[in-house]
Amino acid sequence: MEDLFARLERTLTPELPSLTESQQQLLKELSIDENQPGTILRDFQTLIDFLQPKGVEVSSVNNLLPLKVLSELNLRLSHPIETKLKRPVQKSYPYINGLYLLLRSSGIAQLKSQGKKQILVLDEAVLAAWSSLNLTERYFTLLETWLIWGNNETIGERQDVWNNLFKCIQFWARVSDKGLKFAKYEDQNDVSYYPGLHNIALLELFGLLTIKQGKPQEGKGWRINSVQRLPLGDAVFRLLFSIGMLGKFEDEVDINFGKLQPNFQPYFPEWERNLTLPKQGFNDGIYIFKVSVSKSWRRIAIPAKRQLSSLASIILDAFDFDYDHLYEFIYKDRFGRICKIGHPYLETPPFADRVRIGDLPLEPGASMTYLYDFGDNWEFNVQLEAIEPPDNKIKKAKILEIHGDAPQQYWSEDDDWDEEE
Repeated sequence: MEDLFARLERTLTPELPSLTESQQQLLKELSIDENQPGTILRDFQTLIDFLQPKGVEVSSVNNLLPLKVLSELNLRLSHPIETKLKRPVQKSYPYINGLYLLLRSSGIAQLKSQGKKQILVLDEAVLAAWSSLNLTERYFTLLETWLIWGNNETIGERQDVWNNLFKCIQFWARVSDKGLKFAKYEDQNDVSYYPGLHNIALLELFGLLTIKQGKPQEGKGWRINSVQRLPLGDAVFRLLFSIGMLGKFEDEVDINFGKLQPNFQPYFPEWERNLTLPKQGFNDGIYIFKVSVSKSWRRIAIPAKRQLSSLASIILDAFDFDYDHLYEFIYKDRFGRICKIGHPYLETPPFADRVRIGDLPLEPGASMTYLYDFGDNWEFNVQLEAIEPPDNKIKKAKILEIHGDAPQQYWSEDDDWDEEE
């Protein structure tokens, strides 16, 4: 067993594996444009154009593209796929799913609320920064977005402990020099879960491997007959091996592009700039929340300068709940990642008494879940209705409206017996 751990430790050393002379030459001679080494830049621009000028309404839960646009968008891409599913969803189109991951994780698109609708729109400031980059800088921005910052929660899946770079390195090791063949549908089940079909599709879009597609069967989705590694993919993953195996950036919350620049800039000196994202600042004002649980709801006003723990307390007061349990607020940030802010007595930051209401990346229409009591799991929907101008007369949280009787916090046998009687 000790020998096994010793070999593993040597495998995970931070030293970069050296590229062969032919791989170095390949990288130095590579000229990046909209059609090479893959079609990632052309297809990504297709998705950007698809959202203009007013954006696209997305699903309410996972904020994914609706069925009515998927078929049209699929036909516009350089690798349209055929599916025999009766009701395909975004996941059924791995190229679209991968491109959507890049669009959200890069910050170029974000969600806006229009009443009860969620609209995916382009962020004009980030789009302008993206447009100022040269083609090489755009290619590596997307590569880093995918491999380092891409989060499965953005595409409606559960996030695991490994980033996409680690998953793709693991997959790469499975593909022999002769490629990887899937004689029947069942053979591709493993890769559909790990690294995921959207990652397989992105490997082709970035020009790292080729995919031979097959005809889908009735009631089935995308059919892969085989995949074949390309020399560029071998060079890229050898260059990034140590980063992928060590999970170097997975604990960073803020997305700062340029992490891979030291690895690639010696071969691509034209990579000078990186995509910059606007920093989330404090937004002052009076926040109006509609808090709902069961069949009742309360409207609450709270100044932006108050801590999130104050909102937690006023919610409990509004529904006549006690303070005896832990809690956490759960919401999605602009990149589609699930964020949690917990009770001050929890072990993992951030903590609710250290975060002000105005620090939250919320816009009117957005919602959080206030999960109270990890045993009974009371879930309160906390929707931000409006942000009104600052008012010096309102210095603490205030209950504005009460609708419906609050649910009973604790159940007892006597209560149940009375109901039966």
